[in-house]
Amino acid sequence: MMDEKKEQKIIVFTTLTAADRNLILTGTRIAMIFKKELCLVYQLKKKENKAEVKEKLAEYIIALKNEIPDLKASVLLTVHKMRILPDILADDHEAIIMVANALQFRKFAGAVSESPIPFLFVNPEVPLPQFKKIVVPIDIRKETSDTLLWCSWFGRFNQSEIIAVAAGDKGKNSKQQVSHNVVLAKKLFQKTGVTYQIFRGRKSSLQNSFEAVEFAQSAECELLVLLGSSVITLLDLLIGLPERKIISRAGNLAVLLINPRRDNYILCD
Repeated sequence: MMDEKKEQKIIVFTTLTAADRNLILTGTRIAMIFKKELCLVYQLKKKENKAEVKEKLAEYIIALKNEIPDLKASVLLTVHKMRILPDILADDHEAIIMVANALQFRKFAGAVSESPIPFLFVNPEVPLPQFKKIVVPIDIRKETSDTLLWCSWFGRFNQSEIIAVAAGDKGKNSKQQVSHNVVLAKKLFQKTGVTYQIFRGRKSSLQNSFEAVEFAQSAECELLVLLGSSVITLLDLLIGLPERKIISRAGNLAVLLINPRRDNYILCD
């Protein structure tokens, strides 16, 4: 059962498989960074024994609390479809980040484009990230401010270094919009005392995110903070969102995916 305090929560989508271990450890790491509650969520299937599932999740919590006594943690069983779950978790349970299995992106794709809170996609087969070195692409979109804000929070609460890769658009208007976002990044990072670097990329805003992935991998970064698709076309529905390709290429890199089509919930100090 969830408590009545409405404390902000880091959600981890569990499956009661071996993949849960690294996802839960990642969620715990995020909860400790931002001093939030960890909440393990399980989508209950028909004919599953609710009491048994809840007991297994409780065992996860007990093991965590034995190692980290100060960790606030809870479990939540739900029968809601994934597409509507982020709204419910945000509105009713104060969720601010959802940790999910990057190898199961297809399962979460519908929810990603509807979610008011970011998905943190993690490959459960790789070592636990510490989120000390973060890459963020800067393109022409005004919603880039959302990704910069999350970067500033990681920088502030985790002493993370932020590396921004600015798009290399050639057109006058696009160039101005990218420059505006670069100025915004510098002001925000300087104001919050975040360590940062900004590089001018070679590719335009359309391919900037793919260039940022390549940069992050070559620089051995641990997290890519990514803005999702602003417009979803029929082609995207047929062949998949560009962010799916990016996450599939990310390898060891965790990806914090932020939806530009919704107003995002913010971190409360």
